[in-house]
Amino acid sequence: MWRFDPVLRPDDRGVFLESFKESIFTETVGHPLHLAQMNISVSQKGTIRGIHFADVPPGQAKYVQCFSGKILDIAVDIRVGSPTFGQFEAVELDAETRSGLYLSEGLGHAFCALSESATVGYLCSEGYSPDHEHGIHPLDPELALPWPDTAKAVLSPKDSVAPTFARAIDLGMLPQYSQCLDWVSNLRGK
Repeated sequence: MWRFDPVLRPDDRGVFLESFKESIFTETVGHPLHLAQMNISVSQKGTIRGIHFADVPPGQAKYVQCFSGKILDIAVDIRVGSPTFGQFEAVELDAETRSGLYLSEGLGHAFCALSESATVGYLCSEGYSPDHEHGIHPLDPELALPWPDTAKAVLSPKDSVAPTFARAIDLGMLPQYSQCLDWVSNLRGK
């Protein structure tokens, strides 16, 4: 996962920023981001979306930003064989800093709306493919993700019946670390 902090240029009209710039992205990550789809979600406070991921290859990389409000964004390493397997990184994203997060193929992604309403946009490297997309229950106690108030969590019907992390491992649904490395190496032309 990489974090991108744009330069904000405020003036008497408001603020201007380069939300995503291919040259900076490519220099940082090592390959360009192929854009296939952009998603926008508007969520009420307490809504948790995820943990979502796609089969690798090709997976689905995401560049995530919060356009209004504030969210807690979480990337979970679900790549079987990874030295950080089962670990997560949590970052607050908001409409003030306008930071963006890039989540590489093979990582699980989830977020929670911290403000009364939050609008989130994510650029995706692949389009929606229901047969190749999966989920892990975001409130799985084994993962112990740092959600603010799980008693008031709002989940979709699909997320509320998603398997636990352990069950996803048993079912063989998680991406393999070696396949993810091969895929990213291919993207980098190596």
